[in-house]
Amino acid sequence: FHYTCTFPTTPPDSIICFFCLENLFVLCHGLLQLSQLLYSAYFKSTISTIEKRYGLSSYSSGTLSSLHEVGISNSVLIVFVSYFGNRVHRPRFIGMGGLLMAVSALMLTLPHFLSQAYEYDSVLHNRHDICNLQRNSSGLESCGRDETRRLADTNNLWLLMASAQLLFGVGSVPIQPFGISYIDDFSGPGNSSLYIAILFAVSVFGPAIGFLLGSVMLRIYVDVDKIGAETELGHSDPRWVGAWWMGMLITAGCLLLTSIPYFFFPRRMPPEDNVIASETDASDDLKKPDVSLLDFLKMFPRMFVHLLVSPLFLMLVLAQCCFSSVIAGLATFLNKFLELQYSATSVYSSLLVGAVNLPAVAVGMLIGGVIMKKAGLTLKTIPRFCVAMLSVSTLLFIPLFFMGCPTQKVSEVNHYQIGQYGYPASCYSNCSCPASAFHPVCGSDGVEYISPCHAGCTNFTKVANNTHRVQLYTDCRCISGEQRTARPAPCPNSCPHLLLPVILVISLASLVACLTHNPMYMMVLRCVPSEEKSFAIGIQFLLMRILAWLPAPAVFGVAIDTSCIWWKRVCGKKFSCGYYDNDILRSRYLGLQLGYKVVGIVLLMMLGWKAKRTQEYSLEKRPEGPL
Repeated sequence: FHYTCTFPTTPPDSIICFFCLENLFVLCHGLLQLSQLLYSAYFKSTISTIEKRYGLSSYSSGTLSSLHEVGISNSVLIVFVSYFGNRVHRPRFIGMGGLLMAVSALMLTLPHFLSQAYEYDSVLHNRHDICNLQRNSSGLESCGRDETRRLADTNNLWLLMASAQLLFGVGSVPIQPFGISYIDDFSGPGNSSLYIAILFAVSVFGPAIGFLLGSVMLRIYVDVDKIGAETELGHSDPRWVGAWWMGMLITAGCLLLTSIPYFFFPRRMPPEDNVIASETDASDDLKKPDVSLLDFLKMFPRMFVHLLVSPLFLMLVLAQCCFSSVIAGLATFLNKFLELQYSATSVYSSLLVGAVNLPAVAVGMLIGGVIMKKAGLTLKTIPRFCVAMLSVSTLLFIPLFFMGCPTQKVSEVNHYQIGQYGYPASCYSNCSCPASAFHPVCGSDGVEYISPCHAGCTNFTKVANNTHRVQLYTDCRCISGEQRTARPAPCPNSCPHLLLPVILVISLASLVACLTHNPMYMMVLRCVPSEEKSFAIGIQFLLMRILAWLPAPAVFGVAIDTSCIWWKRVCGKKFSCGYYDNDILRSRYLGLQLGYKVVGIVLLMMLGWKAKRTQEYSLEKRPEGPL
């Protein structure tokens, strides 16, 4: 197969074979990147569920989400990827990386099988979730065996998931540098941008499918494999935890299947402008002097510094880091933001992100590639185009600050009232409520309570046709008014009608911003000599991972955690956040994204000024013209 394509007997067969192989590689690489992003997006779509299941803070879950982007291993391996870029069988290395990612996806499901079954507060399961005035309060606040094991699961299983994420990062190292440089080598200068635009447009459907898959999997109860279907909880119940682990098995299978074809591609393919390669040319290539690995390691610091002191390369990569940070914040916590701000279920929020937001991103990337090819953007005009589009995207983003919901009234969290029994705590002081109780109920007075016990409810009624569900909690000592009842659900949000307009605005802003993705990417490829493409792409991804994809989710997680006004506790330790201040959450989550965008636009303006002064980077080596 390899020799038929590389050394054909007749030109027509050569051309047909080459274009089949070329398109096949673009398709395969698009599918592998689709599977890679499917894994990443699916994990992010379930991040709030994993938080709830294992009691993680947003900082912990954000850090966990970003660990596959970078690690010490990635930083070391990027050196060898840069050296071996044009010296090894790149498709096979990509295939081995894909297999390693499949193994890590399987590892990520292990916490579900190693941990105890999920438990939640319920009066039907004798979980002390209701006020019992005759119950002995001694021991209820102590740390029992189950609570101790829950804390141990949180710590140990977080480490296991972190290890799986780091292993995934090792497998992903050769995917982008080897794949992009391989495509750029065999495609002509005019078609490279279009091929890469198609590649990213295909692969970006991975996140869309990932979020849609999350929407499907989260409809299934987490422990369906252990205790059967759950009938008491509904998807809108804050205690509901979906089967996050099942989708990981599917993503592992996708990564395995898309990795296999790479082991059958040739080491190199002839470029488009010279499809018929001769054996003489091939033998001449083999006679070119090569650099030893030791010499390359000595050269690496100089080459690295040479790229960093290049103003065009450095400002461009830093600008990309700013916009990648915005993407990381949206990808990791947009689901959670929609759930907290507009009371959307995790199932519905994943559906919206996968069906509306991410297709808009794919369309933006594809249109950006077409604009790059048709408009003939140069090194001078790319920054101007990007500044204009990103400024429009930022302006579209501003109305979101005013499209939010106020925080619901929660007794003893952000709402205090003097009732019939004096200070609110006195109404349930004899109820022996566990400190770890969390089962939100909405009182007939319009105030939400942490649990039926904290509302002072002493009785309840079941649904007539379903004895596995509670219909109403009655005789609630802490609720004022005549009815003194509570419904087993959080109080309704005051502005759920804003959910669809908000996701549409975010999607439109994302589409406009993604028009700049392909032009900025192609600018990086044209800022360096052809023999340094793999090295430059590797350094670009290394810097973006270190400066954007690794810290950004943790930074956004900290911003979200600082808006928490009540933490769940197990054995006296923070477990996960129960209630957030919606106004603070909205201003900090969106404000952080706005700040990143403004810094990125300023860097692009400086880049455009620098490109104008120098006319074009490396003008003597590459005349001005379309990229």
